[in-house]
Amino acid sequence: MSRPLPLALAQLPPRPAHTPLAGFASEAESIMARFPHTRMAVFPELHLCGVHALGAEAQVREVAEPLDGPRVKELAELAGDLGLWLLPGSVCERGPAGELFNTALAFSPQGRLAAWYRKVFPWRPSEPYDPGDRFVVFDVPEAGRIGFAICYDAWFPEVARHLAWQGAEVIVNPVMTTTADRAQEVVLARANAIVNQVHVVSVNTAGPLGSGHSLVVDPEGRIRAEAPGDGSTILTDVIDLDDVTRVRTYGTAGVNRMWDQFTDTDAPIELPLYGGRIDPRTWRPGV
Repeated sequence: MSRPLPLALAQLPPRPAHTPLAGFASEAESIMARFPHTRMAVFPELHLCGVHALGAEAQVREVAEPLDGPRVKELAELAGDLGLWLLPGSVCERGPAGELFNTALAFSPQGRLAAWYRKVFPWRPSEPYDPGDRFVVFDVPEAGRIGFAICYDAWFPEVARHLAWQGAEVIVNPVMTTTADRAQEVVLARANAIVNQVHVVSVNTAGPLGSGHSLVVDPEGRIRAEAPGDGSTILTDVIDLDDVTRVRTYGTAGVNRMWDQFTDTDAPIELPLYGGRIDPRTWRPGV
């Protein structure tokens, strides 16, 4: 059974934080006009917060809004108007107790906020954000389950592993990488896809601020689509989430089936780093 998900990755420069959302709406509308079969549009990390994102805490707080603020309401209306799964990147969120979060958002085609994820691993000391405290997945009907990981989260294998364990078949990784390590992030995108048998969608900010090289990786680690540089571009692909089922059933390259590594009779493995353990009875991904 095929479960296609047509994607558009918007490798674009960030929008200045104080500009009206009408400009972003034009970006999203342009994508739908050019690629009308798109079902999910994905934008980079902090796309709507401009260069304030890595600035002083006072600057970031100035543009932060709560999840029930006007920005989220406008974005929900836009997703509903376009009939699109809209993932506008992450935003500066003012938390309920005054925290400052770097938060990825997902809006459904029905115009509602379907999921939000607060970056667990802010890039310290440069980012002034508080860390989130949970991993987040959400379901796209007739396609499958999506998980969020924001930029530096990709450097911590625990994030991708937990998302896959929660049933994610695609990990969406909005990025604002302005440094020289994008080449390593491309390797990490492929590695996270391979060791968890998931799709990875990594969309970076365009130049001159960002280093680009957005890409889509399949569950065996092959690059399906990639932006060749840092120029502004819309990268499109149609991934089949049933590829995850195929790879987990028959193995990566027809060989490796790491989610079937354990039997229920195997002894738990202690994990002293986490003060926890791998329990073979709960190893396989959730559904």
